[in-house]
Amino acid sequence: MRRLLPVIVIAAALLLGGGGRDLLDRLRDEAGGTSGSSGKGRVARVVRVVDGDTIVVRLGGAEERIRYIGMDTPETVKPGTPVQCFGRQASAENHRLVDGRRVRLVLDAEARDRYGRMLAYVYREPDDLFVNAALVQRGYATPMTIPPNVRFADRFVAWSRAARQAGRGLWSACER
Repeated sequence: MRRLLPVIVIAAALLLGGGGRDLLDRLRDEAGGTSGSSGKGRVARVVRVVDGDTIVVRLGGAEERIRYIGMDTPETVKPGTPVQCFGRQASAENHRLVDGRRVRLVLDAEARDRYGRMLAYVYREPDDLFVNAALVQRGYATPMTIPPNVRFADRFVAWSRAARQAGRGLWSACER
């Protein structure tokens, strides 16, 4: 019986969890790994918007600082750095998109940066808006690729190119 107990627990988890693939995705999420191509992630509530590319969420009973993957917005709160062109507008747009809302966080290959922030692709619930992409497409952010988190790197470049050609956001307001 002692040897069968782990098998019984795994079988019960598979049956109750809705299938093996979902269970593996949940386990990867809990371990801080990638979610795979399924797009699953962890749902959290935004408690504070720090700036255009960083938020604080309530996740698992604790607050977690999240840095958006694949893009960068002009600085507004970096110590020793003046507020950059279009920084306040990017921060305001991020507030408008996610402040106080539920978001789904999807990780890539590397879960945290050197500052301890969780790195994530952020999707607004319930409409599934890809926030990272929206900020780039609307001209509030530029692409920033830091390997190994490269899942959407080519798309961010293409979205930014289109925003620049259309003169959206910072592309018409700032010298770049």
